[in-house]
Amino acid sequence: MKRSIEDTSIVFIGAGNLATNLAKELYYKGFRIAQIYSRTVEAAQVLAQTVEAEYTTDLSTVINNARLYIVSLKDTAFVELLPEIILGKEKGLWVHTAGSIPMNVWEGQIERYGVFYPMQTFSKQRKVDFSDIPIFVESNSAEDTRFLKDIAAVLSERVYEATSEQRKSLHLAAVFTCNFTNHMYTLAADLLEKYELPFEVMLPLIDETARKVHELNPHLAQTGPAIRYDKNVINNHLQMLVDEPQIQELYRLISESIHRLS
Repeated sequence: MKRSIEDTSIVFIGAGNLATNLAKELYYKGFRIAQIYSRTVEAAQVLAQTVEAEYTTDLSTVINNARLYIVSLKDTAFVELLPEIILGKEKGLWVHTAGSIPMNVWEGQIERYGVFYPMQTFSKQRKVDFSDIPIFVESNSAEDTRFLKDIAAVLSERVYEATSEQRKSLHLAAVFTCNFTNHMYTLAADLLEKYELPFEVMLPLIDETARKVHELNPHLAQTGPAIRYDKNVINNHLQMLVDEPQIQELYRLISESIHRLS
């Protein structure tokens, strides 16, 4: 009898934001999560209980008969622990979830390997809709690429193959789109707090800005004093930031970049 893709036994190495969301979604879709590894007991235990899996904080006790191993660790920890992670489990298919690490990090270590990269921002406390998340896969064999795409297709309607070089570009673009943008929200929140104003007044502006780029090229959606280089407004803003020289310089550089590209 042919096994369904959901019969795949999966081990997670890591229990952070991405691993937590991905493990839960796979579990909800009927996949069997066999084990969770984390160096912290609480993180491993909480996620394991949620997905009805075993857990461990000792890499030497990670089971060796899973069909798929998903490594979701900080980049530096992953590279440092790689030989220890795979020891005695070289027959399984191993993938990492990092946008910035090339697939060939596995080369010479194991026979079957790849990448399973859901491009989204994840927090443990917030459930996301996987059906709309782009998932990029890569593998060192056509058969395993198809296998990873089949798994991804159970989760998302947006499944793509991407090389390591393409994925690096995606990750860089995502840092600008997500991480830097959120940092701007943080700076805005701090500024508003200084003047005893709530950050929530920014939410309609944030929402409309995000909606616009669904319909317009970001270049065409740009507004504000920098695009027309309104010196009076810009200089006034810079003066308001005189006690925050680093933020003042950030404002100046971004304004110049917007004007230069307009």
